[in-house]
Amino acid sequence: MEMKKINLGSEGLTIPVMGLGCMGMTGFEEGNMYGEANEEEAIVTIHRSGELGGNFLDTADLYGPLKNERLIAKAIKGKRNEYIIATKFGWEINDDGKVTWAINGKKDYVKKAAERSLKNLDTDYIDLYYMHRLDKSTPIEETVGAMSELVKEGKIGYIGLSEVSSETVRRAHAVHPVTAVQSEYSLFERSVERRGILQTLRELGIGFVAYSPLGRGFLSGAIRSISDLPENDFRRAIPKFGEEYFNKNMELVKAIEAMSEEKGVTPSQLALAWIVSKGIVPIPGTKRRKYLEQNIAAAGIELSEEELSRLESIIPLDTDTGDPYDAFSMGLLD
Repeated sequence: MEMKKINLGSEGLTIPVMGLGCMGMTGFEEGNMYGEANEEEAIVTIHRSGELGGNFLDTADLYGPLKNERLIAKAIKGKRNEYIIATKFGWEINDDGKVTWAINGKKDYVKKAAERSLKNLDTDYIDLYYMHRLDKSTPIEETVGAMSELVKEGKIGYIGLSEVSSETVRRAHAVHPVTAVQSEYSLFERSVERRGILQTLRELGIGFVAYSPLGRGFLSGAIRSISDLPENDFRRAIPKFGEEYFNKNMELVKAIEAMSEEKGVTPSQLALAWIVSKGIVPIPGTKRRKYLEQNIAAAGIELSEEELSRLESIIPLDTDTGDPYDAFSMGLLD
């Protein structure tokens, strides 16, 4: 059964209803965020995803840094036109390939970052290019103006933004049509809904892509206690996994698990099917074929109105499940 496709936004980009988040496929210099990386398995996973119709790959120059884009280049060599590639810029990376942890949306840097990504991806165009985070010291008009020039030059196909407010979206969209916004979204993290951002996107005809759709692993069922997370796992530093929230969140996970068992699907599949039912494209990250196949199968799961409202009654919109980032990273959201 071929995976369904969706128009992402109204500028002409058509993608599968389920993407593949590639971040975890390479390590970070600061230690890996999600366990050890295995390049061979990652490449096989990308190929399998493509075979199953999951040819929408999500990466960023930050991941690695730079290693993730190079891994994708290796995986899709000779098959570039079979994949839709989304990458991101914004976290400043210097000429030595090191992240400075400043956010840079200045025109010159946008151009420089794009050229570097094109080189690392070994391609002459990027399908969807996102601003990873808003540079609060540079007008969004300057950043999107530079991205617009890249579109005119044929270097990028479509413009995306990540973790932005409705106001920023409107200002950006006035400069050049925005195709997609990517922010964190799951049963455990619905602030884009609470803040009216999803409503703004619908009104403007902009698509929405959800990262961390499994609640940063909560909905995978693999985490039962804090000790299940490796010592250097960045999730240990975020409130969602902290003492104040962990047990409360586990109760919600158990209720979702009970419902998924009744339906004969995994909790992850239920959580992904819920997102797909809203016309939102989740990009679950995985580096193993087994989980990839389960995730892609979730795209075909139908949920009735009753099932959807039951799920949402387990975790109502205003449920406080804890911040998804530490204080520093929360301060970088728009």
